Amino acid sequence: MVGACYITSYIQKDMNRIKEVLSDKGIKQTWLAQKLEKSFNMVNEYCNNRRQPSLEDLTRIADILDIDVRKLIVSNKTKEDEV
Repeated sequence: MVGACYITSYIQKDMNRIKEVLSDKGIKQTWLAQKLEKSFNMVNEYCNNRRQPSLEDLTRIADILDIDVRKLIVSNKTKEDEV
C-alpha cells in the first residue's frame, strides 16, 4: 500500500510551469487558448496542473511564448541531486 501512496503523491506533483511563465510575461490564459486554438478550460487545466499538454502542444506553447520548452517543465531533480 505504501507504493500506492507514493504514486498518488507523484501524480499530484506540479509537472509544468505554464501558469508561472504566463504570469512572468503578463500574458492571459485566454490569449494562449486563442493562439493554441484550444478552449480556455483546457488551457486552465494545463495551468493548474490538472491535465498535462502533449509534447506537441508543449512545444507549440513554447514557440508561441518564444521560450525554450525546458522553461515550461518542472525539473525532476532537486538541487541536492545535481551535486
